[in-house]
Amino acid sequence: MRKLNVVDLFCGCGGFSKGFEEAGFKICFGIDMWKDATITYQKNFPEAAVLNEDITKVSGKDILEGSRLNANEVDVIIGGPPCQGFSVSGKRMIDDERNRLYKSYVQIVSQIKPKVFVMENVPGLVRLFKGQVAEQVKEDFTNIGYHVQMQILSADAYGVPQQRKRVFFVGIRDDLAERGIEYSYPEPVRGVGMGLDVWTSKDAISDLDFVPDDRVLGEDIAYKLPAENDYQKTMRQGSKSILNHSVTLHNTRTKEIIAMVPDGGNYKDLPEELWNTRKVHIAWTRMDSRKPCFTIDTGHNHHFHYKENRVPTVRESARIQSFPDTFEFVGIKTSQLKQVGNAVPPLLAKAIAESLKDILKEEE
Repeated sequence: MRKLNVVDLFCGCGGFSKGFEEAGFKICFGIDMWKDATITYQKNFPEAAVLNEDITKVSGKDILEGSRLNANEVDVIIGGPPCQGFSVSGKRMIDDERNRLYKSYVQIVSQIKPKVFVMENVPGLVRLFKGQVAEQVKEDFTNIGYHVQMQILSADAYGVPQQRKRVFFVGIRDDLAERGIEYSYPEPVRGVGMGLDVWTSKDAISDLDFVPDDRVLGEDIAYKLPAENDYQKTMRQGSKSILNHSVTLHNTRTKEIIAMVPDGGNYKDLPEELWNTRKVHIAWTRMDSRKPCFTIDTGHNHHFHYKENRVPTVRESARIQSFPDTFEFVGIKTSQLKQVGNAVPPLLAKAIAESLKDILKEEE
């Protein structure tokens, strides 16, 4: 049986695609206007066609030509377009100029007509304007011929050591839905009542703890500690060395302040005169070694390792996002951290991909 083909719009560095690849899909095409991310994407998906371009300048026909696929060979389109503009005055979201990226996503799905699309976004979208934005998204895709469902999923319930929630819209093409093909979101595999605890921050990265906070060891170094649990074993599979594990060197004062924050603590654990040394409420926050990590950010240097007095390395952040150690990030460190922080966690994407495989097999 042939592999199912995926096109990734707003592909970033490739977290969404990685999950689908791990579920057995073929990654055929990725597009993003951020060059660093597309370079990383190409390195990790060498057989895919990758386009570094503004999606508003690209049509479905361009994507088919670039991917060397016919429209009927595109099984799934995935991606997370920003949805920035919505007016309660009745202006349709798809017509708002601020939503030109979202509009392009809808247009390309309309032009290619894949069997399924999966659109990811921040969970706040669901509550925006009392749910009107989410209903508008459903309506826009219903109007181009899809049966659409929406659900918020939490990454830690699918084996990701991170409390990260995202909303996923899944659309099944009308002709398939009319034949009785239905989609069900993946059931949680971890968490309270599941018989398995969620993975914690420490579970994710304790085998990488040998890096000192005052010396740069490099981007490609040998494993020094054994894997301590199944998560670490899975992440290390096929990897001969640790990539992207260079530490950020902080000045002495910054390290002194970080050292005052206990495991799982934040700025409120500091003397009050230090509370306003950084102007954001998430500043001086330490991972909790006993819980899944908070949502990994894009490298603002506000979040710290659960015991070391430094921000996490790119590899540690990637582990918390569930990127395997074989996945290599390209660019300067700040760019790599942003790429990791912006990604869909691969294990969460894999859960969605596996839940789609069965219904796509039914269709064949």
